[in-house]
Amino acid sequence: MNKKQKTAILAIVVVTALLGALILVLDRPQSSGNEAEPSETHATAETANRPQDSNAHEGEAGHRADEEKPIVLNEAQIAQAGIKLATSGPATIASTIQLPAEIKFNQDRTAHIVPRVTGIVESVSADLGQQVKKGQLLATISSTVVSDLRSDLLNAEERLALARATYKRERQLWEEKISAQQDYLQAQQALREAEIAARNARQKLTAIGASANTGALNRFELRAPFDGMVVEKHISQGESVREDLNVFTVSDLSTVWAEISVPAHQLDAVRVGESAVVRATSFDSEAKGRVSYVGALLGEQTRTATARIVLPNPKGAWRPGLFANVEIASGEFEVPLAVLSDAIQSVEEKPTVFVRVPQGFIPVHVETGRSDVHYVEIVEGLQQGVSYAATGSFVLKAEQGKNDVEHEH
Repeated sequence: MNKKQKTAILAIVVVTALLGALILVLDRPQSSGNEAEPSETHATAETANRPQDSNAHEGEAGHRADEEKPIVLNEAQIAQAGIKLATSGPATIASTIQLPAEIKFNQDRTAHIVPRVTGIVESVSADLGQQVKKGQLLATISSTVVSDLRSDLLNAEERLALARATYKRERQLWEEKISAQQDYLQAQQALREAEIAARNARQKLTAIGASANTGALNRFELRAPFDGMVVEKHISQGESVREDLNVFTVSDLSTVWAEISVPAHQLDAVRVGESAVVRATSFDSEAKGRVSYVGALLGEQTRTATARIVLPNPKGAWRPGLFANVEIASGEFEVPLAVLSDAIQSVEEKPTVFVRVPQGFIPVHVETGRSDVHYVEIVEGLQQGVSYAATGSFVLKAEQGKNDVEHEH
């Protein structure tokens, strides 16, 4: 290696060293800048987040303010909406039990009509579902049995008339001392026997429901025993009927029974005379009645006793076969704080009472306890002596919903 080559190599080494030093010098501030950058970025993020957090808190505060914002109504608007006020306070709440029930015919006002004689159906005057009056003709049957009974009655009445005439004549002859007393006594005995025979023949007709006076001896008429509806019909013109065939069923639907099955452990709470509320399950209707009967025996399979409630049914809405729920009062207890049942509304899926304030009403969420058809116990959320919307609270709920929608927009 000559001198020139050594000089060249040395120059390369020096240049390389200088370049390395220069790179180190340049890298040091750049690295510091890079290390500071996350801090600056983090600080910037924190700075950016501060206004957002502030805005969030302001939004929450605004939301709470909106929740507390009253529903503004003046006195005229309150009266027009049908809102009535009441004051929270102690109340008496009835303890009740709930039982399923089925609507059935009032068997005390249901008649299963049978001919009581064999015969041939001449005519049918009543249709299924028809309203009938007491004594109204349902069907006409031609019966030889009725013909024989009427013939016996006519014969008995003829003999009775003859016996009366004989008795009258013999009494007059005996009083005038023309005939012997024995003839008079025999005529008297014959009259009594004829009266008994005629009475017996008439009672036989009465027993089958046939009248004594009719144009045709074999004509037998089936008539409605009371006002009601024809709920079953098993008779047609021209057919032969037996004496025990149920040809019509007539029921007075002005009252019906709600029949319930009472478990053994609840029998003490269901007593004759207790008030009850019956609510239909298939439509919005309820009726009040009283327990009229509680069975003394339990079913072998169900281990329940049958009880019934007599319900007034003036419009015929309670049809036999409907299912219902029965609420029976089993006692009463005092609660320190309650509101009327109609005052409770569901707002945000929470029970809510609309409390009166000077500007109008504000919704107050409450925790409820026991209740009946009149009152609801308030466990938490309300104090005594607070004025609230007892009726018409659904109007306030609607207004509250409008306010929420306007706020969202």
